[in-house]
Parts: sequence; structure tokens; C-alpha cells
Amino acid sequence: MSGNYHVPAETLEQTLLVKKSRFIACATIIKDREQAMAFLQSQRDQYPDARHHCWAYLTGNPASASNAAMNDDGEPAGTAGKPILNVIQHKNIGDVMVVVSRYFGGVKLGAGGLTRAYSGATEMILSTIKLEQQVSKEILRLVCDFSQEQIIRHWASLHQAAVEILNYADQVELEITCPQKDIKMLNDFCLSNRIKIHKDAY
Repeated sequence: MSGNYHVPAETLEQTLLVKKSRFIACATIIKDREQAMAFLQSQRDQYPDARHHCWAYLTGNPASASNAAMNDDGEPAGTAGKPILNVIQHKNIGDVMVVVSRYFGGVKLGAGGLTRAYSGATEMILSTIKLEQQVSKEILRLVCDFSQEQIIRHWASLHQAAVEILNYADQVELEITCPQKDIKMLNDFCLSNRIKIHKDAY
């Protein structure tokens, strides 16, 4: 399975009207729960008089998400957060949060109507938001001679990898962030140049 997946390339907002209720859906890219909660607060601040701010988010590769959460924010259990998350998962988008702020229009929608409305608002926003490909990467530690530092940097520049010098000692220790698809190529490169390579959990 590819480690690549799609993430939002913008923050987008759209409004769905259902029986006089307004469902304002906003989607954005987030990397962790802290960013998600900050985005939720920004939506609450933008629409302070909305009756509900329901939301869901998913981080990491949607095929094996590192984290996911949802909240109905006062709507009947299972009618808001779960439908939002279901659509996110169906769209196969990672590192994404959707907040749907609802202004009640005076007509009760019932559980089924609410589920369809929150699903519909999320489907609408995620069908039109611009996406970009996120490349899954791994962090590795290389130990090399001083004369080899530049060839590592050159290799990294050709393969969407990033190099950071960790330590100059008897040899050079570098941390390199490498796309998963190029890990074997990096291993082969290091082997042919007698560069030590270690996978580290930083």
C-alpha cells in the first residue's frame, strides 16, 4: 500500500440550507489535536451565536489513521460527529478537520434529517476543497565520514528528503527525513558508499 495520501491544500467554507437551518461547513488541514482544537475555537469565535459546532478530524494516512475524534456538541448522539467522520473516511483524506456550525431555523429535522444534513454539508465541502498529495516519510540517522556529507546532501536534494546535521564528532551524524517510497533506494545508496544507517524513533 502506498504511503502517500491527500490532504487539504486550503481552508474552505460553504453553507448548506436545510429547512431553514444553516449548516456552515469549514474544512482545513491539521496535524494534531492541538491544531484541531485551535481551529474549532476559531470557528466558535467566528460564529458565536450558532447553536452547535459539530466536528470530526482525522490525522495521518486515512488508511491507518494515527488519530481520529468527533463531537456532536449537543446534537442527539450519533447525528453529527459520526456522520462527519464517516464522510472524511469515505473521501480518503488525511490530516483534515471539518467543523459544521449550525444555526437552527425553527424546524426540527429529526435524527435522520440531522444525519443527512451533517453528512451532506461535509460531502459538499470535501468534494470541492483543493487537495494535494502528502508523502509519508521516515526519519533515519546516518553516520558518515566528513567527505561523504555533501554526497548525502546531494542525494537528499534529488529525492524530496531533508537533512539536518546532528553532530560533528569523529564522524558526521545526520538525521534525514526520507519519503517511504525511497527508503530502499537510500539503503542501497548507503550500502554502496559504506555509510551506516539506522532507523530511529525520535
